[in-house]
Amino acid sequence: MVYSHIKLSDKPFMGSVTAPERAQDSVDMAKLVFGDEFVDQNVVLVNLINANSPLLFDGTMLGALKVYARENQACVVSPFILSGAMSPVTVAGTLSQLLAEAMAGVALTQIIRPGVPVIFGTFVSSISMQSGAPTFGTPESNLLLIGAAQLARRLNLPFRSGGGLCGSKITDAQSAYESANTLQATINGGVNFVLHGAGWLEGGLCSSYEKFVMDCDQLGMLEVYAKGVDLSENGQAMDAINEVGPGGHFLGCDHTQRNFEKAFYNSSIADNNSLEQWEIDGSLDATARANALWKNMLADYTAPNFDPAIDEALCEFIAKKKAAVPDSNY
Repeated sequence: MVYSHIKLSDKPFMGSVTAPERAQDSVDMAKLVFGDEFVDQNVVLVNLINANSPLLFDGTMLGALKVYARENQACVVSPFILSGAMSPVTVAGTLSQLLAEAMAGVALTQIIRPGVPVIFGTFVSSISMQSGAPTFGTPESNLLLIGAAQLARRLNLPFRSGGGLCGSKITDAQSAYESANTLQATINGGVNFVLHGAGWLEGGLCSSYEKFVMDCDQLGMLEVYAKGVDLSENGQAMDAINEVGPGGHFLGCDHTQRNFEKAFYNSSIADNNSLEQWEIDGSLDATARANALWKNMLADYTAPNFDPAIDEALCEFIAKKKAAVPDSNY
């Protein structure tokens, strides 16, 4: 998994936390890529350390945290809470608990290596009191997200939360509403780092390529939204107002001609044609359009340039590790 992150993408990546030894493997692989000294002085990967709410960190999570903190790599200390099962049913009670849990983990990183970067995180939602299943995009979970973000800012720490979360099993209205509700709270709450931003179905138990590209389209919209209002001279558009005057229209004015190509976000998924044109194009719904989109993206994928010597060193490292565990290939 870590090798695929390194070789097949030029995006920032996360290390393993499923055992302290695997955390160390992740760091050692990063050192093969960036060099020992660079890794010691710079954050090159992050990792997710979940608290076992209520009020418990298990040995696996703490073991991984200790490795990454010693190596100067950033931990996302993140209480995983489903209110009503792992915390009180109230927003204020849950916020009190997750603050205590997060601060305990954050403090431990600083004891291990003072000044090591750390991220305040939480994955917090509610449950159905009828079935016990997790629920997403609810008003309570959004209030928790925004409240936790305020606590993180009070501690002057970057904040992880949010995402395109939903409990739906297919890319339907439920998946869209729940994900959109969560993403809106994510952006309005000021989240700095989002995990699970795209592709979620069934509470994260499975992922969907169609949902992935649909969510990415929404994330593109939110990127524009997060930039706020352009108050530059061009943004104020006084020249357009003066040119058009009373009773005119703006379609042909100079300002519109200069800006129309980038004036509005152009969705890669939505269909805004007439009913007749939509029917001519095959009467496709959003899922069908997303299916064609991800297949085209995959067909057009080009792997980043990668140093063959680093690739060889990583493969040798992986082979030695697998050879040391007799049943690792089964």
